[in-house]
Amino acid sequence: MAHSLELLLDEAADQHVRDEWAALAGAGLPHQGSVVSTTNRPHVTLVAASSIDPGVDAALVPAAMTLPISMRLGAPVLFSNRGRVTLSRLVVPSAGLISMHARVTRVADGHIGPDTPESMLAHTRPGRWTPHVTLARRLDGVQLARALEVLDLRAEPTGTFVALRRWDSDAGTDHILAGRAC
Repeated sequence: MAHSLELLLDEAADQHVRDEWAALAGAGLPHQGSVVSTTNRPHVTLVAASSIDPGVDAALVPAAMTLPISMRLGAPVLFSNRGRVTLSRLVVPSAGLISMHARVTRVADGHIGPDTPESMLAHTRPGRWTPHVTLARRLDGVQLARALEVLDLRAEPTGTFVALRRWDSDAGTDHILAGRAC
């Protein structure tokens, strides 16, 4: 499983995404809110790898202390995998967000072996990363069309990123490095 370093949204932005999850649920569609875990919450993944050394926590505290960072949810974005689609909301990449991503990936590289199975997943490296918040995974074409009908994606809510966390998928735990989780 993948470990990750993630930014968490403020309470209002978090609730907006949860409302979108609920709208999908109300339509009988797959949604990210169906993930049963006390740590499941809207987030933006900065770095993902098969393993991240917990020693990164202390090294990332200075980056986390620069929070909050302004954010805006944008248009829907789709990621395709074997005929199924992940539906997400783009997070409009601000200078602050790009700077945070660059800083976190630089620090994380020192805690992830570049030529080992624990390497940072390519789609989270600078130049390949698309900041987004996931709404639903593994949608087929009919479900995707219905999801786009159900959701009002015209609004582009704003908010802030308020916390940086390290997610350990093996243990099913998250570690808030700095900031305040909703």
